[in-house]
Amino acid sequence: MKNVYFIGIGGIGMSAIARYYNHAGYNVSGYDKTPSKLTAKLEEEGIAIHYTDDASYLPSDIEETLVIYTPAIPTDMGELVYAQQRGYRLVKRSRALGEIASTQCCLAIAGTHGKTTTSTMLAHIYTHAGLGCNAFLGGISKNYHTNLLLSKNPVIVAEADEFDRSFLQLYPEIAAITSTDADHLDIYGDLETIQGAFAEFASQIKECGYLVAKRGISLDTSKVKAKIFTYSFKEKADFSPENVEVLEGGYFKFDLSYPEHTTLENGVARRAGKIENCIMGVPGWINAENGIAAAAVALLGGVEPEKIKEALGAFEGAERRLDIHVNGARAAYIDDYAHHPEELASAIGSIRNMFPGRRICGIFQPHLYTRTRDFAPQFAESLSMLDELLLLDIYPARELPIEGVDSSLIFEKVTIENKRQISKEDVLNVLGDMDIDILVTFGAGDIDRLIPAITELVKERNR
Repeated sequence: MKNVYFIGIGGIGMSAIARYYNHAGYNVSGYDKTPSKLTAKLEEEGIAIHYTDDASYLPSDIEETLVIYTPAIPTDMGELVYAQQRGYRLVKRSRALGEIASTQCCLAIAGTHGKTTTSTMLAHIYTHAGLGCNAFLGGISKNYHTNLLLSKNPVIVAEADEFDRSFLQLYPEIAAITSTDADHLDIYGDLETIQGAFAEFASQIKECGYLVAKRGISLDTSKVKAKIFTYSFKEKADFSPENVEVLEGGYFKFDLSYPEHTTLENGVARRAGKIENCIMGVPGWINAENGIAAAAVALLGGVEPEKIKEALGAFEGAERRLDIHVNGARAAYIDDYAHHPEELASAIGSIRNMFPGRRICGIFQPHLYTRTRDFAPQFAESLSMLDELLLLDIYPARELPIEGVDSSLIFEKVTIENKRQISKEDVLNVLGDMDIDILVTFGAGDIDRLIPAITELVKERNR
């Protein structure tokens, strides 16, 4: 194999694998629907990308080419059909990641929400501790400005994505599961089925390894062969905080209590103990909880407790995860990827910790018609935690419209009085006439294209 061709190369998960093969010396190229900041970075790194569905771009030497595609691509997409018909070796992104992970010690982070921040924290802990790891992340690390970390240490940190059952390609030594809420019901159909997939993933953890599950989540562990631990920020668990203090700006300080365990890396037996005076480098209680999960996996993996404490304090976050762009005396602006009701509730609650007594206006772009249809009441409940709401049209991503499904399904159920439905194109005009205190953009669609302009607008308010 000399060539690796990506269909949907601009996706966050796809781009990390493209970078991996490019660093390994393969001839990497690919297609994406639209240019983006991610595709621009890939092109800077020497990867050829085009933006029209044109099979002539596929390498001609079929026997020496691997084609990797994302399940977000329509099944009738021209390049995909061509590759199938001509006999290219064709694998989904998840299979490619699974093959890479099978050659290393795999530390996987799964969950319907929380997995990107937690996996980015875990990769940072290994890197900051001087051990290094190979990390495939679902977001851009603000410490390292990339979604791929490379190391000679044969440890891989993988974000285990439940979409399309992708995580079932992984057989980790250690895995953390942050949440098992209903999501992707267009694929799974109901909550019971998605929780069954998480149970199957947990059963694939190696017998010599560990499962770290958030206390209280619904997870069938009857077929899990690995040793099971729990973690929580708000409840007593195997890994949990003591002596919690909320510092100025919503930063959390705590002692991290951990149980007796034997480390995976070198078989060292550790007695139960505490990592005292941990201070998270990023604010918000949800980040503190994700930090506990990442620390738990790192401890079980063999990272020294003091190294973990130092790394948590030096963590700068992941782009689009409680990402503070402006924090001025008069106005602040935060961006967050939240696109599920539970994520919204956690983010808004954390922002209240960070800015107590302030007025929060949220701009939310729903992601997918099916998700809007399936969770409209829950979205409305979470968004009602805001003081003011600007609700945008649905970002369809891979879906076609569904009759009768639009943002009004959410809007009419939101209980706060200060709410408006507007188009994405009108956002800047509306903000221009508003008195901004704390402004937050939420969503997994193309709302991120507005970040630079909103950042400048809010900066101007502070001058």
